[in-house]
Amino acid sequence: MLSPYASLSVNSLGRDFPDDPCPIRTCYQRDRDRVLHSKAFRRLKNKTQVFLAPAGAHYRTRLTHTLEVQQISRTVARALRLNEDLTEAIALAHDLGHTPFGHAGERALNALCPEGFSHYDQGLRVVELLEKDGRGLNLTKEVRDGIYHHRVDGTPMTLEGKVVQLCDKIAYISHDIDDAMRAGILSEEMLPREYTAVLGHSVRERLDTMVHGIIDCSLGQPKVDVTPRVKDAVAGLRSFMFNHLYINSIAKSEEGKAQLLLKSLYDYYIEHDTELPREYVEAVWIRGESWSRAVCDYISGMTDEYAMERYKELFLPRPWEY
Repeated sequence: MLSPYASLSVNSLGRDFPDDPCPIRTCYQRDRDRVLHSKAFRRLKNKTQVFLAPAGAHYRTRLTHTLEVQQISRTVARALRLNEDLTEAIALAHDLGHTPFGHAGERALNALCPEGFSHYDQGLRVVELLEKDGRGLNLTKEVRDGIYHHRVDGTPMTLEGKVVQLCDKIAYISHDIDDAMRAGILSEEMLPREYTAVLGHSVRERLDTMVHGIIDCSLGQPKVDVTPRVKDAVAGLRSFMFNHLYINSIAKSEEGKAQLLLKSLYDYYIEHDTELPREYVEAVWIRGESWSRAVCDYISGMTDEYAMERYKELFLPRPWEY
């Protein structure tokens, strides 16, 4: 049933540690399930997508973004007759390395950590080292490759990984416009007509056009790409979004405070390393990693709410009680 270009589970490059096969699930189905049941996945529900700690319940979080990427990716993979299970596993895991407060948190930790910090590198650390008390999830190489290469300049080794890479961009362009309109920052009339004339004049139309742009260009081909006309319009709309939303003073008005909060937590745990949870301390002694890396592992795993709560406990005075 699958395309000759699909990644078959029987041909997987396997896991780092041998695992007894499951009688009813392929290795990629097991990877999907391991991600779904992980603590890192559950924490995504309280991590920022674009709007930091939004007051409304309808704004996207990192979890709802992930679920939208999963849905779009599976639609494309099914149309192209690629491996849906592998596609789904990569889509669900692709943002596990994100920090609290979105990309603002990522930039803050990258500036603080001597070894640098990126969410795609951290995603691999989560699934290989940090989950399950330091044992990791022991995912297949294909899923881990998709996590690392989902970024714009990545080069996934599988077509399924390429599908997720493209659908991640489709998802955030579509839903970030929707959220920005809900917040009153953008309106349909403000979007450049040279791009909406190609992609459509509503969130639904644009999503449909971008999905078909991938399918029309990739069906029956040994590669996954987007038709040139749609690709150019998506690139232009993405550039517009960076200039008018992702660095917008309204959407990003609290970022400076969030970055200062993370810096305060980082400095505190560097000076009080014994207060790190046991699994992060063990990483230093067993794997010979630096305290700064252990601190970044701990902070990056926090939700927005937990990071703010820790800051209150450590730095704000409490009312005196008799």
